[in-house]
Amino acid sequence: MKPLMRAAVLSAAFILTFTFMQAQTSAYPAGETEQIAVIHTPFGNITVKLYNETPQHRDNFIKLVKTQIFDGTLFHRVIKNFMIQGGDPQSKNAQPGQMLGSGDLGYTVPAEFVPGLIHKKGALSAARMGDNVNPTKASSASQFYLVQGRVYTPEEIAMLRQRGVKISPESEAVYTTVGGTPFLDGEYTVFGEVIEGLEIIDRIATQATDRNDRPLEDIPMTVTLK
Repeated sequence: MKPLMRAAVLSAAFILTFTFMQAQTSAYPAGETEQIAVIHTPFGNITVKLYNETPQHRDNFIKLVKTQIFDGTLFHRVIKNFMIQGGDPQSKNAQPGQMLGSGDLGYTVPAEFVPGLIHKKGALSAARMGDNVNPTKASSASQFYLVQGRVYTPEEIAMLRQRGVKISPESEAVYTTVGGTPFLDGEYTVFGEVIEGLEIIDRIATQATDRNDRPLEDIPMTVTLK
């Protein structure tokens, strides 16, 4: 499976990375109301809620929104029936045709895999480096993706299980109705979901792209908290 962050051009300094060290106590205990964020795009707004079950990813995302790290970045990687990815700091003011996807903030966020938080359509997940340089599956500090995916048949789910993909009966019910990308479960941290604007993901996912999956027309974003 192709890593969601491009590894080839990263420096050794980044590969070694710093570990994300947020406060150990959470300001949003599980069970309390989730923080809501809005991703503003030229195609409309995508409203997401951040899961309290993944506190390190949630708190990191909130910090980046408050410091306006995302503002002016692009959805730099778009693949129809898969996902739309953004959050690369190097995408701000990027030149046309420039390869993107290797930028970050110099630290990673430890993986937070939670049973039941799956890659259904609209899932908000963290990109990361590949297993060869990142065996703990730690997440990128800033790059994230929103799942478009597709609806799977029961036969396709059975084939994925035969290949070692763990899919619970509850998850199968979602993937055969709502859709998503089940083969990413347990590989990338899911830390939120879209609650308004799924159709915006569909619109962005249909945009023409170059050979590196970058949209030919830039799709910038700003992100705010509600």
